Amino acid sequence: MVHRIEREFSFVLNGKPVKVRAPPAYSLLEVLRYELRMTGTKEGCARGDCGECTVLIDGEPVHACLTAMTQVEGRRVTTIEGIDPGHPLVRAFVESGAVQCGHCTPGLIVASYALLSRNPRPTEEEVRDAIRGNLCRCTGYAKVVAAVLRAAGA
Repeated sequence: MVHRIEREFSFVLNGKPVKVRAPPAYSLLEVLRYELRMTGTKEGCARGDCGECTVLIDGEPVHACLTAMTQVEGRRVTTIEGIDPGHPLVRAFVESGAVQCGHCTPGLIVASYALLSRNPRPTEEEVRDAIRGNLCRCTGYAKVVAAVLRAAGA
């Protein structure tokens, strides 16, 4: 019989306090997807290269696959599920055709949301810098950049 060593972790997820039991070696991505069933955050490379697992911790974008659960204790985590589907950024992604296959979309929206939260009127260069850790094979980024600028009212 295999015993799973677990620990309780407490943090705020999408504005609501949560407690979850998980192995301390689990990444935030594993806890989100497999323990909390928050599957909007995608797993791509599991090495921090693709950005599909981008979430916010205390408002800053991070790769959930590289974030140990011990780094999350007592902090605020925001996933794609925590962003209102009616938010201008989400609408702009749809209206600009920035949603293609959808695999990278949650990470791109979360990274862009972080940018707009701290800089509501970014330049194209600032948008490109904010999403540089997110790989997309479908859009070529032009539509993503256009969506973020559209949401910013540019």
